[in-house]
Amino acid sequence: MAQTIGTHDEASLRPSGLRGVAADFSSDQRAFKTASWGKAMMWIFLLSDTFVFGCFLIAYMTARMSTPIPWPNPSEVFALHIGGQDVPLILIAIMTFVLISSSGTMAMAVNFGYRRERGRTAVLMLLTALLGATFVSMQAFEWTKLITEGVRPWENPWGAAQFGSTFFMITGFHGTHVTIGVIFLLIIARKVWRGDFDVERRGFFTSRKGRYEAVEIMGLYWHFVDLVWVFIFAFFYLW
Repeated sequence: MAQTIGTHDEASLRPSGLRGVAADFSSDQRAFKTASWGKAMMWIFLLSDTFVFGCFLIAYMTARMSTPIPWPNPSEVFALHIGGQDVPLILIAIMTFVLISSSGTMAMAVNFGYRRERGRTAVLMLLTALLGATFVSMQAFEWTKLITEGVRPWENPWGAAQFGSTFFMITGFHGTHVTIGVIFLLIIARKVWRGDFDVERRGFFTSRKGRYEAVEIMGLYWHFVDLVWVFIFAFFYLW
């Protein structure tokens, strides 16, 4: 009873309004109460990264709408010559399918991780990494093709010079995220396979015994990378 009264008294002493919100955050009374610091820091990182990608896409749309020189047609620029005819956006469609599929395998890896099924979790993470590496390889092929055709950050043979700079900036920044994600997927998959999360082996990215939280945190990052690609695909390739 005394404990209940004490808790009630403490709650009544908290300031109201915005000051109360600030007090909750600073004292960690409610903010992130059910989330670990690992998850909280990943969410903060993803929020900051959202602003960066948002600025890039806004800069791209501003450059595209403000230039008086015609913007290249993505259906023509990103077409592949197959069977004697140009197939528009076929490579981009395959890349998108591969990356979206990797979100499915990552989600299953998180599910099996919390079931503590080590083998399936590691295999699904390796499959996710393979799909991510495939995406990056196809992106490298796309870059090589455009560079061979004369696209540079300062010019391109189809129209507005800003096309090259925005293309290499946005897709390159996203491709870097995917590459980093593949590396960390391999690291976490190895730790899962060795059983580091079951025996609480000391080292980087090893959480408490029996918890596969690192797999879930990796999943948050990977789903974010996939979601960003959806916006890039819509604004850059379909517009």
